Amino acid sequence: MTTPSDLRSRKRIAIRQCISTAATRLFLERGFDRVTVDEIASAADVGRMTVFNHFPRKEDMFFDRDEEGRDMLRAALQQSEPGVAPIETLRLLAHRLVAEGSPYVRFSADSQGFIETIERSETLKARARAIRDEIAQVVAVALADGAGREATDAAAHLAASLLLATWTVALIEGHRTFRQGQDTAQAKAVFLAIVDKGSAGLQTAMASTPYV
Repeated sequence: MTTPSDLRSRKRIAIRQCISTAATRLFLERGFDRVTVDEIASAADVGRMTVFNHFPRKEDMFFDRDEEGRDMLRAALQQSEPGVAPIETLRLLAHRLVAEGSPYVRFSADSQGFIETIERSETLKARARAIRDEIAQVVAVALADGAGREATDAAAHLAASLLLATWTVALIEGHRTFRQGQDTAQAKAVFLAIVDKGSAGLQTAMASTPYV
């Protein structure tokens, strides 16, 4: 039998998803900066404060998979196969995400709408840069923890920054490739080629560390 706490949790998740879906639809249709929180609340049939209870910032509704992505990276590093170095683990993760059709590495007409919405908003571009830096911190801490080093380990932070730079360039080029040719397979190939090349460079750069 479902307990009251389970019901509350399911209801909360459903409301959050409803708000996110309504917000995303409005953002894609009209642009992020032209949509108000009140309009999102009305579209989701909830109160303004309910929106803020689930999403402290308006941009959090657009990047609603952010926390899920961070958890995925942490899990990949914490559950890596014995003998597989962290940098290789994340390279393999990129290949797995592409094979599984993950929304994080999807190159399609729908994903172009998402990218174009970011490009038209200075607020979203700033938040995207902040998320990248925050994820680099998450990866750095996970790398250091896995190697038994302090969270401030400079090598871990260097590796994390280079990894995020590699993935950022790979994603940008993958989306640009799709935009030019509307070819999903080619966009995926470009994304993975850059991840592979960047990972190879990282292997050399970090050769004297426990991260390779």
